[in-house]
Amino acid sequence: MGLILNLLFISLLSFISPNCGFDVLDPKGNVTIKWDKRTDTGDTQYVSVSIYNYQLFRHIDQPGWKLSWRWPNNEVIWKMFGAEATDQGNCSAFTGDKPHCCEQRPTIIDLLPGAPYNIQSANCCKGGVLSSITQDPTKYIASFEMSVGGSFSDNSSTGIPADNFTLGLPGYTCGPPIAVEPTKFYEDNGRRKTQALATWNVSCSYSQFLASPTPKCCVSLSAFYNSTIVPCPTCSCGCSGQPGINCVKPGQLPPVLQLPNDEEPRPLVKCTRHMCPVTIHWHVKESYKEYWRVKMTITNQNFAQNYSQWSLVVLHPNLKSITQVFSFNYLPLNQYGNINDSGVFYGIKYYNDMLLQSGEQGNVQSEMLLHKDPDMFTFRQGWTFPRKVSFNGDECVMPQPDDYPSLPNSAQTSSHTTFFSMILLSLFINVIAL
Repeated sequence: MGLILNLLFISLLSFISPNCGFDVLDPKGNVTIKWDKRTDTGDTQYVSVSIYNYQLFRHIDQPGWKLSWRWPNNEVIWKMFGAEATDQGNCSAFTGDKPHCCEQRPTIIDLLPGAPYNIQSANCCKGGVLSSITQDPTKYIASFEMSVGGSFSDNSSTGIPADNFTLGLPGYTCGPPIAVEPTKFYEDNGRRKTQALATWNVSCSYSQFLASPTPKCCVSLSAFYNSTIVPCPTCSCGCSGQPGINCVKPGQLPPVLQLPNDEEPRPLVKCTRHMCPVTIHWHVKESYKEYWRVKMTITNQNFAQNYSQWSLVVLHPNLKSITQVFSFNYLPLNQYGNINDSGVFYGIKYYNDMLLQSGEQGNVQSEMLLHKDPDMFTFRQGWTFPRKVSFNGDECVMPQPDDYPSLPNSAQTSSHTTFFSMILLSLFINVIAL
């Protein structure tokens, strides 16, 4: 009974739009900002800030996070380690040494790899790039430290050090700071434990609709038992010829691009019927006695961007019986107890973990072998095709189920034909016997 309820629950959630900021395959996914007040001398506070990417399959790519908040009073940042403010602001009120930043709403960015050691801190210097917690558990955290001076709001009635936090990333919305149990820190190889004077957490969630008004990927389908290739739906990510949509026609060379350093470049794609920057092709390749084989191909149609640390999430009931994945890494996403029908595929480091821009090398592919579960496996009615596909955390447009490659008519009715053939053979034998 519990399994049935879980299946009904997941079926219901599958109809929830990604616009609402909730992902059924990552229900607890978020980016958490942790603000630790380490010391307080009255006129100066020493603060450490950490950013945790608790999302299972959505990473933060270049140009990286740009953390911002609003000071409630006249606070200034005197020094920073592990990050820097993009603008010092107006510090004319200070004589002698100037603060690092006097902006009431500072914007903080990560240091680049190779920054001088005397301005680094733990978990810094990745250029704002954060891996998902699944793909690389050593690179999903960013941290920096700063000394803050001025009038401190945590002595006021609100009790919060700052508010109105943003990550500077499309699609992310952050809530208010919430006081939590003070963070504990370990020193001297874990032999001594200290704790912050106070700690606040800020939770940020992602909405695909806020990130982009149109989808970013689509899915095409094919199977060995049908010569038809079902393409991506027309205008999945836009329509060729629409105002503001630029594409490269077949035979043309893409123009020389000047890509921005501080924001994600706008896609420049091939002129196609779907106009998507990324396409995923699912091909049911072979059938064996106890197994079946699928080939997945991810193609970059975007001339303006490479996709590093890409991820592909698939929802299919037979993933619980996956036997081998040949050229991708794979991890199941068991978010609902014993229901194992979804997983994340991602590239092998230094082999195919970067999806290059559109061109001859702009694709990655892998095959996987799955065991035929006799309780559910069938080639009928498109069962072998995925229920949901996401690339880099954004849901892709799927063809309509009525368009899925189908079995030949003879195969669809083979069981009925065999049954009636046995009846006719039996009648024929009986007539001969008479």
